[in-house]
Amino acid sequence: MGPGGAISWWAARRKRAAARILDLFARPVRRAHGAEGVVLQPYRGYGSRTEAFLIGRVFRQSASHGASGREDLAAHLRDIARRIARRAVRGAEVTARCHGAEQRVATDRDGYFRIHLTFPEPPPAARPWLTVDLRLEGAHPVEAEADVFIAPERSRFVVISDIDDTVMRTGVANKLAMLWRLFVEDAEDRSPFPGVAALYRALHDGVSERECNPMLYVSRAPWGIYDVLDEFFRLHRIPIGPILFLREWGLRWTSPLPRRAEDHKQILIRNMLDLYHDLPFVLIGDSGQHDPEIYRQIVDEHPGRVLAVLIRNVSRGEDRVREIEGLAAAVASAGSTLVLAADSVAMAEHASRLGLVLPSSIAAVEADMAAAGAQGARPGTLRVERPTAAGTAEAIAQGALRGALRDAIGGEPESAPPNVVVQPRDAPHPDARKGGRAAP
Repeated sequence: MGPGGAISWWAARRKRAAARILDLFARPVRRAHGAEGVVLQPYRGYGSRTEAFLIGRVFRQSASHGASGREDLAAHLRDIARRIARRAVRGAEVTARCHGAEQRVATDRDGYFRIHLTFPEPPPAARPWLTVDLRLEGAHPVEAEADVFIAPERSRFVVISDIDDTVMRTGVANKLAMLWRLFVEDAEDRSPFPGVAALYRALHDGVSERECNPMLYVSRAPWGIYDVLDEFFRLHRIPIGPILFLREWGLRWTSPLPRRAEDHKQILIRNMLDLYHDLPFVLIGDSGQHDPEIYRQIVDEHPGRVLAVLIRNVSRGEDRVREIEGLAAAVASAGSTLVLAADSVAMAEHASRLGLVLPSSIAAVEADMAAAGAQGARPGTLRVERPTAAGTAEAIAQGALRGALRDAIGGEPESAPPNVVVQPRDAPHPDARKGGRAAP
């Protein structure tokens, strides 16, 4: 192919990619269910056999002028303009009904509603997903259905995972770069972190391959990119989980900056710890932003509830090392375990040792990484391990973790980060933890 042909091919590819991005962004605005452009949009919810939660939104948008094809750029731009201009419906009444439970709530100033249903009797044990019937009350009622994940009795633990730089590269801080990776780059480049999909499927299935362990995803992203992330998870066969927990940024023409939400993740995680009070938790995040600080606080507040913390090592800054040391010390003091992982295989190996996933899952994660082109020599695994929880925490305080990281990198800035496991030798097996359910 000559230079002219290459340029034409690249231009055509970019045009198709732009159309796909616009198609995804414009898709939600075509789902108006009621009169005068009123939309009742629910998001997936989560719950237990006693109660359930879900979030949704009511907004008004201008009418569509007919369906458009994927290549109809002008129609996509009109739809996106409609999306930007849509208006929240404040004070709208929404009624939710599911399995004998009913609640009526009003939308807030941004049009969002929050449903909390208490079941009069437990829902069917064989059905992890329930349907919630929603109705927007008024002169022109609007009806919709929402899916709610109910953790079955066979579940042994709950996974809470960050999304940005944990599941996928380039988070919501750079949405254009995220969309470029999702829809523009080649298939092998449009993947989550190599091995994540296989790892998360293994955690969801558990050692019996039928545990259906809840997979809950937490992000500081706005609800406006819910459909983008939903499509990403579906495309890569990552367990969707009950919902992609996001937040409302509150963007307005007169206030273009997001509202502060410093405690957003902590509040969500605390609520889930209360809901799944009889299950241990696995926390997955990355070293790059606030996950170590948040997870340390959760471990301190809920001793014995966090079974393991898996941190993807994406940053080497001195401040991040200090925060990871603090998290590792808290985890060790609580008698739990932590892995600072350079790749998904290290996480799978640690999960296998803890009895969370089948040993065969390691090979599945390795195959997933190979399919994504992540081949080559893997970094070794270092261990900060002492006979007791107190001894392990003391070793971290004396610099054992920092020393392991420094020695592995050897002063070379481009050296691959090592895998480091922090684990007291007396850390209990998950099935033996107080409050944890036995394996089926």
